[in-house]
Amino acid sequence: MKVIVIGGTGLIGSQVVATLTDHGHEAVAASPQTGVNTLTGDGLAEVMVGADVVVDVSNSPSFADDDVLSFFVTSTGHLLAAELEAGVCHHVALSVVGTGTLPDSGYLRAKAAQEQLIRESGVPYSIVRATQFFEFTRAIADASTVDGALHLAPVHYQPMASGDVASAVARTAASAPLDGVKEIGGPERVRMDEFIAAALAAAGDPRELVVDSHARYFGTELADDSLVPGPDAELGSTSYEAWAKESE
Repeated sequence: MKVIVIGGTGLIGSQVVATLTDHGHEAVAASPQTGVNTLTGDGLAEVMVGADVVVDVSNSPSFADDDVLSFFVTSTGHLLAAELEAGVCHHVALSVVGTGTLPDSGYLRAKAAQEQLIRESGVPYSIVRATQFFEFTRAIADASTVDGALHLAPVHYQPMASGDVASAVARTAASAPLDGVKEIGGPERVRMDEFIAAALAAAGDPRELVVDSHARYFGTELADDSLVPGPDAELGSTSYEAWAKESE
């Protein structure tokens, strides 16, 4: 099976390519570095020749509200049009747990727009909504820092290793289209404020923690379960402790 991985040179995409290749599939990494640009459409027709499945794990270079919406709408529109032209029979997209329920977040509004385009495209599809990656813990902390202090809500979330995300996406790509959404998450449900503060402390980061139920997460307030996957979610096996030890 030939699988085109959009964003295939990035954190998740490179692991998806490796996993699919290890399982005997022809996995092609497609990104601006390889001459494929979904924003302009350059290289899409050529890379789609003979493709059975397209996996989209690309991300916007800017998280500003207007930029991220423009990226996902434009990129996904070009990609789906090329797939229809080439007769691709399965589109797999990586999305985020919480999409569709947190409209105050510009990023999640953009992911919701992307998902709607996919559902309406006519291409058989699977949407994989993942929780936050362990690798992005510091980025979440930085985005939550105000005047040098870490402002986090006392809510739960269920972060996971990027390797477990990539494995789930690869398995989805090798399976029949869901024409629906699958959620994935980490093996441990934790308090966001406690988890991130502990991770920073372990790394020698001295930032003060301010626990604030109204603290915003990328532009939105959170309910306790906003970022937690549902009861039918597929859970990864890698704990944060194991991931941190391997990352040293």
